[in-house]
Amino acid sequence: MYTKSVLTLTEARTILEAARSKALEQQWNVVITIVDDGGHLLVLERMDDTQLGSIQVSQEKARTALLFRRPSKMLEDTILDGRVHMLALPGATPVEGGLPLLVAGRLVGAIGVSGVKSSEDGQVAQAGADFAATLV
Repeated sequence: MYTKSVLTLTEARTILEAARSKALEQQWNVVITIVDDGGHLLVLERMDDTQLGSIQVSQEKARTALLFRRPSKMLEDTILDGRVHMLALPGATPVEGGLPLLVAGRLVGAIGVSGVKSSEDGQVAQAGADFAATLV
């Protein structure tokens, strides 16, 4: 049997804070979502003046990263390379901004960011994922 690490609410908040710091540094208004390893919402923050549509999109990006255990950008790149049938994958939002959260190499959840260009969303998500990787 595996011993399972579980992302706590406190840890999820600190991951969100790391991502938020990157967004604030760049003056990007985004929605940041952290889900647990079952894809269930732990924390969500919509920064002031972020479009409402980004609430759902950030959650879907996080769930995509979790379900497929890879950055949502990898699915986006696969589709851009011509494998358009990947658009039919259930639960896939193939747009950059979703990343798995790994702690000691184990999947504990995911982060999704939406609100600016998808490449910028990805930078904010990466800041959160990088912080998560330091947790033990």
